[in-house]
Amino acid sequence: EVQLVESGGGLVQAGGSLRLSCAASGFFFDDYAIGWFRQAPGKEREKVTCIRVSDSSTYYVDSVKGRFTLSSDNAKNTVYLQMNSLKPEDTAVYYCALLYTPLGSCGDYDVHDFRSWGQGTQVTVSS
Repeated sequence: EVQLVESGGGLVQAGGSLRLSCAASGFFFDDYAIGWFRQAPGKEREKVTCIRVSDSSTYYVDSVKGRFTLSSDNAKNTVYLQMNSLKPEDTAVYYCALLYTPLGSCGDYDVHDFRSWGQGTQVTVSS
């Protein structure tokens, strides 16, 4: 069974940092991508960033460029999302999900293309 587990959320003041982890297990694809999404109350789920593990290519939504950094440890099937200079508008539940055998950039795929969603982790940024 494919399983993704997020960890690392919490409460932080504006300007602070958090690191989220997404540990994936139960699959055996050589080429896949992991995406991070967030959903604030009353808003649609938004793709924040993703990484294609075969070539470490990444995508970032404009609102987090220069503040968030995605990396992967392929040996551990774990992806890390380093979030710096956090803003109150970053407050949301953050989810990771799997994209099987992507063709091209993972940034070309939308939320509906991702599978095996984790349970989510809350990130709250106070002003």
